[in-house]
Amino acid sequence: MAPRANWKGFLRLSLVTCPVALYPATSESEKISFNQLNRGTGHRIKYLKVDADTGDEVQNEDIVKGYEVEKGQYIEVSKEELEEIALESTRTIEIDEFVDRSDIDPRYLIRPYYIRPDGKVGHDAFAVIRETIRQMDKVAIGRVVLTNREHIIALEPMDKGLVGTLLRYPYEVRNEQEYFDEIQDVKVTKDMLDLATHIVNQKAGRFDPEKFEDHYESALIDLINQKRAGKPITPKSKPAAGNVVDLMEALRRSVGKEAAPANAAKPAKKPKKAFAGQKEMLLPIAGKKPAKEAAAKKPATRPQRKSA
Repeated sequence: MAPRANWKGFLRLSLVTCPVALYPATSESEKISFNQLNRGTGHRIKYLKVDADTGDEVQNEDIVKGYEVEKGQYIEVSKEELEEIALESTRTIEIDEFVDRSDIDPRYLIRPYYIRPDGKVGHDAFAVIRETIRQMDKVAIGRVVLTNREHIIALEPMDKGLVGTLLRYPYEVRNEQEYFDEIQDVKVTKDMLDLATHIVNQKAGRFDPEKFEDHYESALIDLINQKRAGKPITPKSKPAAGNVVDLMEALRRSVGKEAAPANAAKPAKKPKKAFAGQKEMLLPIAGKKPAKEAAAKKPATRPQRKSA
């Protein structure tokens, strides 16, 4: 199924404008999720919107927005009044300035979106804006309205499209001094730094997201598979905590621990995982159609599953 755009409008750099669509670049849908059930009946729990004082259920058409000015006192704001203050960025991403990527504090980053031309027109203008940002090696800063709120958005070229990352406003970022003021000033000796640097060098690598596995997600899959197969669930033994109290001794032991795997023979490379989604590994539900022929040809290293 083709992806559904979260937002459609126009991207504008001065007088150069093109229609664009904005899509989420990340997804949480492949993760295991749970429903709340009634322990006695096994039925799913349903939530109702009720009046806090009377307890009566309230229909959606009777619900309005309100801002609490004092305890129990609200100012009601209608949908029409909110539409009256709609900003130009509701339909247009206006590029205001260009900055260096290193200027953006990572605390301000929220979430990424993919941006591409919307429809068959505007590809030329889109390419001009994209290649201008690429040639300047800068990040374009603009504004966009999502879920009725205006956000700052940072635009960077990626392949033939753009990646737009929403940014926080200054009032949304907490002052670090509130948390760091009580950290003690400690004198770190050169010997400690040398040992720690040696450990870092032994662990040096290149960031590759495909190397990482969500161990908790895998454990959830194993748990659900075992329960569906009627197997008993036995708690796993937890590793004993180390008892090293001397910092220098801990650093020396760490150096030895990291050196051992480096000297060992490198194992044969494992084939790349097919990241079609973690949920593939769940057992198929009885009575449902068999998996596709292509899936059946995969080596049965782990039980297959179909999305519920």
